[in-house]
Amino acid sequence: MLKGKHIIVGITGSIAAYKAAALVRLLVKEGAEVKVVMTELAKQFITPLTVATLSKHPVMVEFYNPENGDWHSHVDMGLWADLYLIAPATANTIGKMAHGIADNLLLTTYLSAKCPVMIAPAMDLDMYRHPATQNNLSILRSYGNLLIEPAEGELASGLVGKGRMAEPEEIVAFIHHYFHRRDDLAGKRVLLTAGPTYEKIDPVRFIGNYSSGKMGFALAENFAERGAEVILVAGPVPLQTRHPRIRRINVESAAEMYDAVMGESESCQIIVSCAAVADFRPKHREAAKIKRGKEDLVLELEPTADIAAALGAKKKAGQLLVGFALETNDEECHAIQKLHHKNLDLIVLNSLQDANACFGYDTNKVTLIDRSGQPSHYALKSKQEVAEDIVNKIASMI
Repeated sequence: MLKGKHIIVGITGSIAAYKAAALVRLLVKEGAEVKVVMTELAKQFITPLTVATLSKHPVMVEFYNPENGDWHSHVDMGLWADLYLIAPATANTIGKMAHGIADNLLLTTYLSAKCPVMIAPAMDLDMYRHPATQNNLSILRSYGNLLIEPAEGELASGLVGKGRMAEPEEIVAFIHHYFHRRDDLAGKRVLLTAGPTYEKIDPVRFIGNYSSGKMGFALAENFAERGAEVILVAGPVPLQTRHPRIRRINVESAAEMYDAVMGESESCQIIVSCAAVADFRPKHREAAKIKRGKEDLVLELEPTADIAAALGAKKKAGQLLVGFALETNDEECHAIQKLHHKNLDLIVLNSLQDANACFGYDTNKVTLIDRSGQPSHYALKSKQEVAEDIVNKIASMI
């Protein structure tokens, strides 16, 4: 199932490094071409000769091999790979990855990789649940890296808990699933909105909101990774897209977003309105900055166009329309009303009552509700994982 895939396996200095031999063997057996990068400390747990024999390629540890004059280019490896798998990944390496430290070949290759990166942590339970490690893993997830959760069981220290590297068979199954799901939306065109809109009051002030765009951008990357062609209409956020199948249209105001969406919607099978569009804008925009000192200043507002409702009104047969609802009370009731009022097929409910979710956070907690009205509740997860859940639901509906 992995025939033709180029996979780099990074091995770090953990007792779990012995599992890398079976892991490499399984990947090669599946048809993948495997190259291995090891840290210097990893050699104390498994020999490069063992891994080289199984991978059928010399193992890379140093930037330069004085024995044969070979230069191991981390840039070339980063371009060669379809997947970079770091297994086992120690707390030390995870911390360095999260903060851009590149003091060995494994880490410079990570920073050069253009491909997806999977991380299989291995460490003692106290190290794994330490706030520093959890924060570093959260950072890596926010970069789009994929975490292969460690298992619970007896650890090398003799303690029992979470921290054991996933078994090689489980890791290969995770890779299978990833590559299989990458094509399940091939041929689909997805229109997606993300971020806030800014409605100008004068040349230096605006009405806006706290949306960071992180949820929408995570959705765009997930759709693209699964084969879809994505048109991302983005409000003013500093985020960047990575996947070449994403075409980005930058807008500022709700009116600009409306025009962009309406211009692209006819050719799209899936439309996801994730943006936090301002509901109101100033009725009159001042040409010059409003000076301090005006007493009883009144700002008259008018409603902006309702993009989701406009899309629902013109929805074609075969189109799937997804909306988002951010609520503070009676959440599910309001979300279901919005679902039907705007002719949506699916609504993603966020609540400001949930800690570490919604605006500004790297995590989110959502409830998905389709036209049956039955809610599906999900736990707090990284926005990349939430995007996976949402796209899985959408894929199942089409």
